[in-house]
Amino acid sequence: MNNVIEQLKQAVEISPDNIPLRLHLAEMMLQENMLTEASEQYSTVLKRDHKNTTALAGLADSYHKQNKYSAAIILFEQLQQMHALNFDQRIKFVRCLLKEHSIGQARDVYAQALAEEPNFRDAEIDDILRTTGIETGMDAESLLDELSSPGSFFMEKPTIKFSDVGGMQKLKQEISLKIIQPLKNPELYKAFGKKIGGGILMYGPPGCGKTFIARATAGEIDAKFITIGLHDILDMWMGNSEKNLHEVFEIARQNKPCVLFIDEVDALGASRADMRQSAMRQIINQFLAELDGVKDSNEGVLILAATNAPWSVDSAFRRPGRFDRVIFVAPPDEESRKEIIESLLKDRPAEKIDAKDIAKVTAGYSGADLKALVDIATESKLEESMLKGSLQPITQKELIKAIKVHKATTAEWFGTARNYALYANETGLYDEILQYLNLKK
Repeated sequence: MNNVIEQLKQAVEISPDNIPLRLHLAEMMLQENMLTEASEQYSTVLKRDHKNTTALAGLADSYHKQNKYSAAIILFEQLQQMHALNFDQRIKFVRCLLKEHSIGQARDVYAQALAEEPNFRDAEIDDILRTTGIETGMDAESLLDELSSPGSFFMEKPTIKFSDVGGMQKLKQEISLKIIQPLKNPELYKAFGKKIGGGILMYGPPGCGKTFIARATAGEIDAKFITIGLHDILDMWMGNSEKNLHEVFEIARQNKPCVLFIDEVDALGASRADMRQSAMRQIINQFLAELDGVKDSNEGVLILAATNAPWSVDSAFRRPGRFDRVIFVAPPDEESRKEIIESLLKDRPAEKIDAKDIAKVTAGYSGADLKALVDIATESKLEESMLKGSLQPITQKELIKAIKVHKATTAEWFGTARNYALYANETGLYDEILQYLNLKK
């Protein structure tokens, strides 16, 4: 095989503009796991023909094999926009998305793949993208219906742990005391009359890692993880929304220990005083009843919720026994930003990056903002790599440029939160915001 590759390389040197020949060489290199060399050949083709779908697919496959999932996703998305994704590429696309924790997008792509090949099964993907009612042996049509259903939700078993989460030490400590330690020391907590379970409400600007810390909590205790939002619960028919909410809690109770994460809880737990005769009042009442575990015990069900608007959440949710811990999740501090940047760059081609310097000039940036910076820099170098025909690593220069393009998105949130913290803080709920902003009442 190596002799054939050497002959092809010589032929390409003689005829550098022969795209079919170069693609054949790249494919042979890919088969032999000569991934860097294959990437260079595919990039050279794209330099001459940036819409060549064979080269795009080959380069995406090469990045996938090199665990460069973010770069592969960009290429797979480009192929998707060109309606040039075949079945095998869709499955690789799904795997990359799962590695980047883009569960919702992975679910949509997987549903498209199943529509193309209804009898396909993959134990690893099916285990992660397990939805309500999906069991081993479910027929293909039912599986596809379930994945396509707008009311379905995912139950997974995360592998990430607190060590994968940059900063957030106070939040980790609170979650450990409330959730993790009771599971590790059940007899001790029982002696003090403390149940295993309960709820924590996290609030703060968007993109600061509330979902990530919830998933890491499940990973810490080797528990199942369910995430739901308003779209998973609401139904146009009277009474169905309450039924959906009850079913979610039932699934969590049947799979304990289980972390049930409720995103944008202000949508499900809005103030009832603002609703009068709204049907949402019944959903909120059902939500409160499920949290109380009136008919069914929530022992072993660990409930985490997140909101960007804590002032919109009904005060009844903060009663002891429900969300009896309310924690402010601030944008990452300088040391945390450094850790996040290093983590984001870990599996990408990069050189001469001083994460500490980047952290110093990104005060107020959320974790999502930092990811956006790295993505902007990645896209810039990906384009450059295609033009030059060789892999171009990310440098400090690209990140500095990205900072000029993408500003912190948390400023608007703090503008609103500041007013609540100063003028609607009778219970001291927003004291942490005042402390973060260095303000005094």
